[in-house]
Amino acid sequence: MDKFNALKTFITVCEKGSFAASAAVLGTDASTVSKAISRLEKQLAYTLFYRSTRKLTITDAGKEYLETVRALLIDLDECEQRLKSGNESATGVLKVNLPVAYGRLYIVPILSKFAEQYPDISLQLSFSDEYVDIIERGLDLSIRTGTVSDSRMVLHKLSPMDFLTCVTRAYLETHGPIDSFQDFDNHRWIRFRFKQTGKLMPILAEVDGETEKLDPKNYLVVDDGQALVDLCRSDVGVMQGPHFLFKDGLSSGDLVSLFPPIEPEGYGVYLLYPKRDFLPSKVVVFTEFLKAELEKMGEGSNFCWSSEVAYLNEWE
Repeated sequence: MDKFNALKTFITVCEKGSFAASAAVLGTDASTVSKAISRLEKQLAYTLFYRSTRKLTITDAGKEYLETVRALLIDLDECEQRLKSGNESATGVLKVNLPVAYGRLYIVPILSKFAEQYPDISLQLSFSDEYVDIIERGLDLSIRTGTVSDSRMVLHKLSPMDFLTCVTRAYLETHGPIDSFQDFDNHRWIRFRFKQTGKLMPILAEVDGETEKLDPKNYLVVDDGQALVDLCRSDVGVMQGPHFLFKDGLSSGDLVSLFPPIEPEGYGVYLLYPKRDFLPSKVVVFTEFLKAELEKMGEGSNFCWSSEVAYLNEWE
């Protein structure tokens, strides 16, 4: 049991980055945590962390050990889950990471219904548009938009990711029509900047049957999807983005779609969780609940309501 506790302490220190922060999580003091790590290092005859007055840095040996320890604890958890599977119900803490705009617009509104159906599941949500390593963070699952490639994960495609080009009628009345992509440089755009890379999301257009990336010169930039939509609805300019940003605006008539949607190859909305032999019931029920609710919204792995949206122009 002492070794097991030492391994749990080791993982906590790796996640929190300091003895003091780890002690707060473990309900002890920094000195006790430091001594536990020192004993573990002595047993292994390896240094797991470089220590300085300012910083705690994991060594290469520590990284290798961390990978093995995590795998062992996952196997142990799966074994315990299998033993309980005969009478297991959906219970426990479910840690979920969500994209900011998609999470707020799509997931948050349906959580009261999920909580009512599964009162024994405690949800812990985090929101981030940056890539999050859910294994390293100890999360149960994540939803990602765009393209996803991670061989350690099981991927469920929740829906295509259609890009729409939207504006208000008031903006068009003031600034003139946008009949084709040749008109793009004559208008002000509201564009999205990715926080993780600092790059601007390209503007897409169908040109001679191919999807081209364009770069209109007149634009203002935001790094928040909801701000993007709010500015567009305030007649500030034209914007292009994934379908889920526009559902409310198009339904209310505040926004109009200029062209048919574009679905870039490989793009979608995905649910991810680590590959494992036994999937906890809390993950299973959340996944099935989410798929059912999205279907009510007109979305599934191979279809999206955006394909039925009326638009003003054909691509030319």
